[in-house]
Amino acid sequence: MRKPFYQFLFTFAIILALFNSSQSIIKADTENEVFVIKLEGTVEKGLSQYIKKAISEAKSNNVSQIVLEIDTLGGEVEAALEIADSLRASDIPITAFINKRAISAGAYIALNADDIYMAPGSKIGSAAIITGDGNAADDKSQSLWLAEMKEAAEHNGRDPKFALAMVDKEIDLPEYGAAKGDLLTLETKQAKDVGYSEGTVENIHELLEQKKLLTDAITYADEGLAVKIARFLTNPVVVPILLSIGSLGLVAELYSPGFGLPGLTGLTSLLLFFYGHYVAGLAGMEAIVFFVLGIAFIVAELFVPGGILGVLGFASIVASLYIASGNVMNMTISLLIAFVIAIVASILLVKVFGKRMKLFNKFILRDSTNTKSGYVSNKSRNDLIGKEGTALTILRPSGTALIIDERVDVVSEGTYIEKGQKIKVVKVEGSRIVVREI
Repeated sequence: MRKPFYQFLFTFAIILALFNSSQSIIKADTENEVFVIKLEGTVEKGLSQYIKKAISEAKSNNVSQIVLEIDTLGGEVEAALEIADSLRASDIPITAFINKRAISAGAYIALNADDIYMAPGSKIGSAAIITGDGNAADDKSQSLWLAEMKEAAEHNGRDPKFALAMVDKEIDLPEYGAAKGDLLTLETKQAKDVGYSEGTVENIHELLEQKKLLTDAITYADEGLAVKIARFLTNPVVVPILLSIGSLGLVAELYSPGFGLPGLTGLTSLLLFFYGHYVAGLAGMEAIVFFVLGIAFIVAELFVPGGILGVLGFASIVASLYIASGNVMNMTISLLIAFVIAIVASILLVKVFGKRMKLFNKFILRDSTNTKSGYVSNKSRNDLIGKEGTALTILRPSGTALIIDERVDVVSEGTYIEKGQKIKVVKVEGSRIVVREI
């Protein structure tokens, strides 16, 4: 067993330790009046799980008010729906404080809070649902999103036409800067005028003063390093990168003896994928069991020939990825991206850079058995062309002939030639000597 494999075991042990140490990710003092949760960056599954755990932590500490400080340009619809469900299920009143932007999924999340306050210069709106390639979603998804936005507005007594105008370009509200063909985005004064904001405040302390809450009893939810790493690793952009590196490493490892750097890099990338999804609450132990089982099969393939264990190992790893993701479509897209990147990168590495990289010279066969290198597959018999002889056997069309006192395997041009007939060699094709009856 080579040194890199020991390094992999060491890496694996460290990540497992992080798995076990990352269960409690929210820190709070007990019996505080206000609990502040920051919703920043891309809305994704990691953020959804973090907010769910933060609300649970707030409940266990008996706080009287949760403030959700929002600054986001949006993200995944599914994650936004999960966050909205967590907000509605909370027994503790939740105030959304839009500090700069609540765009797209951020607007939907804010509308699900009990009330909304905005910092000066902040904006809410422009919530059209967009697919990963930047195009508008299908009619089914659009219809669902419109219904969700409408319900979110009505849930807290807000006029739903403004929420719908944030999604549907066909709604004409020119007086608010959203003529037909434009999505509605409300500024602070506009939001207050139409009832989409309870007030404009400079900061959380001013917000609490308006709500007549204690301003000296505030606890901020602490994401912690583990959650920050998990949110990064579960980002829709990062997931395909991790899978691409993982597939590249494992494919390269199949062509190298023992276990080395390619396998270490590939498995570490996959472990980081599972670490992020585990900490984010997306992957359970069943996904990790499938993954470890897949690794075991692949390692066994190094010692047991046949290829079956390797196939089972890859199948188990792919299954674990789907289980951890929880979203078949997103994972399929990520795997397809990883597959294409792996193929393109492999071709570039082998065909373009392979001869310049000593690493590839260790596991790529570059010798060829050609005549220039001194290899001869068979002796050329061009010297027999034009020579005459006698058929020693019947030729139909193959048989044996005597040519210049040498028994030679020959074949006729397709005609039947009797034994003892005179023949003549008309051409030689490799080891095939073609004769014709005289």
